[in-house]
This record gives sequence, structure tokens and C-alpha cells, in this order.
Amino acid sequence: MKEAGDYDWDNVEHALAAHGNAVLPALLPPAQCRALAALYPDEARFRSRIVMARHGFGRGEYQYFAYPLPPLLDQLRHALYARLAPITNRWNQQLRTDTQYPPELDAFLQRCHRAGQARPTPLMLQYGEGDYNCLHQDLYGEHVFPLQVAILLSEPGKDFTGGEFVMTELGAEGQRADVVALNQGDAVVFTVNQRPAAGARGPRKVAMRHGVSRVHSGRRHTVGLIFHDAT
Repeated sequence: MKEAGDYDWDNVEHALAAHGNAVLPALLPPAQCRALAALYPDEARFRSRIVMARHGFGRGEYQYFAYPLPPLLDQLRHALYARLAPITNRWNQQLRTDTQYPPELDAFLQRCHRAGQARPTPLMLQYGEGDYNCLHQDLYGEHVFPLQVAILLSEPGKDFTGGEFVMTELGAEGQRADVVALNQGDAVVFTVNQRPAAGARGPRKVAMRHGVSRVHSGRRHTVGLIFHDAT
């Protein structure tokens, strides 16, 4: 696993400001990706399983991890939060929003838990041929951290084809979509709900959604690191 300090976070912040997403290349090596993906059948690791088609979310399924998280994911969640919290605080200052996020994840999770958001939200998603994820936002309660991270565990072109990560932005100039190319072990940091963008009268809010395009063949696994817990 790469250390959070191995990345240029000024460049990450610039990409997030410009596009609402930023790639962290090779965050995990292939061996760690395969080890994480192998956890999916182990029901004891998870608190609940969602079949997307039953809820109109698309096709495929995902499972929310139970606490305690696997040590690797717990370490990543803490390390990445510490790098992302200052970015989200600057966003809120631009938007003149009072909410500020503490520098450490544990303090933010205590805030969530006091508000009744105590269920863990990190999850693993599994897609097979023909599966996809509709555009959506992961909110889960009153306290929402503005950024989250998805890590591709499978190898494109070998384990699966298709299944690209997609983001849409709805702003004053209309709607646009980004297809974010990822390799095995890459992570994408992306906007959960809204981000600031330059407007004629100062910063304005731009609504973002994310999803996954249709998988053409094979099986695709992804880990999602959401930093707020759920009600």
C-alpha cells in the first residue's frame, strides 16, 4: 500500500476543484487487491447485503462492512480522511458554509454517532456481466463528508471489460459526464454531493453524481470508502 504522503495533494485538490474527481494511481498493489476481493464471500465480515435490482439501483450487489473494519481499510480510511478534511474545509469556506470537519476521522465519527449515525459505511461492490450502478449520491444522514474514495480491486481487460467509473455534473452551463479510467489498485477521490465552482457572482454549488457503466464480461470488485457513518 502506498502512503498518503506519496501523493501530491495540491494536484489532487486542483483536480477535485476542476472536475470533482481525482485519481490516486496504484494506491494498492495487486496482491492486496486480490486479498480484499477474496473477502466478499465471507458473510461474517459484513453487516448487510444489497441486491441493486431490488431497489432500482441498477444491477449487481454490494455489502457493507461490519465494525471492526479489516485493518487495511481502517488504516486507509483514517489516512485519506486526514488529507481530505482540509480540502473540504476550504470548500465550505468558499461556499460560506459553517460546517468544518475535524482533522482526525475518529472525532468526525464521534460527531456522526452522537447524531445517531453509527452504522459503518465502507463497502465492497460486486458486478458481473450486464451489471451496472445507476447515478447516485451516498448521503446516509445529517452528517455527510463531502468526498469519498473508490478503489478498483479487479484488473480491467483481464478480470472484466466495460464497467467504467462515471461522474456527472449539473451546473449553470448544463450537464456533463466524465468517464474516469482506472487500473487495478487505483483509487478515485470524488465528490459525494456538491462541490464549489466559479460563478459570475462568486463560488456556486454544483451537484455531482456517480455510477458505473455496464460490465460487458467478467467480474468487477470495488471497495468504497465513505467517511461518514449511516443512520
